[in-house]
Amino acid sequence: MEDNRKRVAIHLSTIIDDNGQMEYNTMQHIGALHEAGHADILTYGEEVNGEEVRNLVTIQDGKVTIKRSGAVMMHQKFLKVKLTENIFKHPHGSIHMETTTYELSYDKQSNPLTGKVCIAYTVKLNGQEERKHELTLTYKEEEPTE
Repeated sequence: MEDNRKRVAIHLSTIIDDNGQMEYNTMQHIGALHEAGHADILTYGEEVNGEEVRNLVTIQDGKVTIKRSGAVMMHQKFLKVKLTENIFKHPHGSIHMETTTYELSYDKQSNPLTGKVCIAYTVKLNGQEERKHELTLTYKEEEPTE
């Protein structure tokens, strides 16, 4: 079986609107893109409070799934105009998440290999008031390192 993974630079930005209180986050990582049939799969690692977290982002038509494992664990699904639920587990306990996705788009170009995922959604944590989120994930193929 051919390994078609490509090294990519990943830029992830989030905006959280908590009743007008805005929070902005950006992260950059080097990861891998694997094209598998009708899905594109991004993998990358990050450090959370000094511990490793592995991230797996599966992008399909009308659906994005983010699975995190390690110091924190989560399996969040984004389905356009659908409510999904999951449990976010971290060293200090677990949080029940209800996510409603309003906008979901994926634009992929092949030369050069780039992609952009945009998701607009709301999240309720442990039944509290929902907060609006915008997530933008972009990737670009990197030259292999020797």
